[in-house]
Amino acid sequence: MEDTRNQMKPIPWAKPYSYRPEIDGIRAFAVTAVIINHFNKELLPSGYLGVDIFFVISGFVITSSLAGRPHQSFRDFLLGFYTRRIKRLVPALVLFVLVTSVLICFFNPSPYPSLITGITALFGLSNLYLLRQSTDYFAASTELNVFTHTWSLGVEEQFYFLFPFLVWFTGFGRLATKGARNLFWVMGVLLLASLIAFVYSYKTNQSTAYFLMPTRLWELGAGCLLFLGLKHSNSFFHTLEKMPPLIVTGAVVAILFVPLQFAVQATVVVVVLTVVLITCLRSGTAAYNLFTHPRVVYIGLISYSLYLWHWGVLSLSRWTIGIHWWSVPFQVALMLLLSIVSYRYVETPLRRLDWSANRWKSIGYGIGTSATTAVLIFSLAKIPNLSLYTGRNPALIALGVSSLTDTYSLKEVNSLWVGSKCVLSDNSQVGKKISVEDCTLGNFSNAKKRVMIVGNSFAAAFIQAFDDLVVSDEYSVTLISAFGASPIKEIPNEGSWNQANNYYWDSVVPSLINRLRPGDWMFLINDMAEFSPKYRTSETDERLKQLESGL
Repeated sequence: MEDTRNQMKPIPWAKPYSYRPEIDGIRAFAVTAVIINHFNKELLPSGYLGVDIFFVISGFVITSSLAGRPHQSFRDFLLGFYTRRIKRLVPALVLFVLVTSVLICFFNPSPYPSLITGITALFGLSNLYLLRQSTDYFAASTELNVFTHTWSLGVEEQFYFLFPFLVWFTGFGRLATKGARNLFWVMGVLLLASLIAFVYSYKTNQSTAYFLMPTRLWELGAGCLLFLGLKHSNSFFHTLEKMPPLIVTGAVVAILFVPLQFAVQATVVVVVLTVVLITCLRSGTAAYNLFTHPRVVYIGLISYSLYLWHWGVLSLSRWTIGIHWWSVPFQVALMLLLSIVSYRYVETPLRRLDWSANRWKSIGYGIGTSATTAVLIFSLAKIPNLSLYTGRNPALIALGVSSLTDTYSLKEVNSLWVGSKCVLSDNSQVGKKISVEDCTLGNFSNAKKRVMIVGNSFAAAFIQAFDDLVVSDEYSVTLISAFGASPIKEIPNEGSWNQANNYYWDSVVPSLINRLRPGDWMFLINDMAEFSPKYRTSETDERLKQLESGL
């Protein structure tokens, strides 16, 4: 049989287990951008694009790790791949999720959304859970969920379920003569389809575009195609290699300051620039010296643990002391300390340790550890009288976007507000029937006075604001909400709320207002950007007058 491995002729740094320190330098750059953005979005509006840089790097590195690696069979290939992935990702993740789950229970009186997000993160599914909750990643309320950031791990882990099959059946994993070319074309087609889906979905349902693996595959695919392109030299990549890396680095930095309204364009540009940067970084240049500085490389090496812990520190800080100019040095120091400990004593030794001579057992250990941790965390959320909360339950608990579908119970009057039945979260809920009984605290029929609350997601934060009226004065409180529900029709809602917004104001709100009596109360609760002079016209003023008079 002909030895196809010699025909592949991989370039030196493409061999398995090769190491490019500048890649870790780029990781350090990416995680730093993310952390700055999460501290204060105004400082670096598009710093979140550091995650997109991570995706490109992941696609590049995972393809590199499989190049020229011989395997006896498809089974041998899969077992090796998943054993390495589990040893790489699970130990640090389990430690982070377990410790942070316990801590959030001390400070959050209702930690259930965070805990469930953490449980799903252990199995690479938190992005799907957050999508199901209609989470807006850029909303302030997401900062209170200590595991929101694990959505990106879900995307990568779901990609890892698809990628080894592509690698093997295109022949790349079998070291076939045309394997690299086959994988290049298959991945190219998938990349194009994924990019189109991302751009289209971002306009119609931003959460879908942001959280789903199929709409993110193009970024991981870009890294894969880059490796395959560099593997076989051509004039295009020779041109990219000659680009001045310092200028490309400056362009990446500039993109991170782009306002959020240009998120789609910025995402595409930063992916392209990351591809160019990886290609043109070469020894002897100032940029290469920067990215391969030992301290920069070390931040890149601990970037996985740092990415995990930084959000936990920030989110717990928001539940406790807050984030202030004086607290930042301590919070950064704590992030680094936790990350270094995690990297040195958990991530690295367990990654290098031979868990078992049987790779099936190694995979089982990883899954079993995740499952055991999930059961422990679920116990924190569900077992009665196991609450670790150390504070006093506040009179008002503002429900965030991630928990708008929860049920709120007012036990004194044996009444429930069923959030999932009272909130419109996207266009798929157009036509949804809203029942007064499901959305009212107190007795609507016999109430001394009926209180009606309408508005966007801000309105749901007021579900507890009128408890005393319901309990002591026998009022009823009805609350219905729709994400992004602007009451000014002249300002159309974009993305996933435009149709739901119109349905809400044209059908749902009028039908419920018709059930009010003279003297009842009505509250409109919205963020007030739409009412600024920038948007005010004679038509919007008339619309506001209509709202004031009960439509």
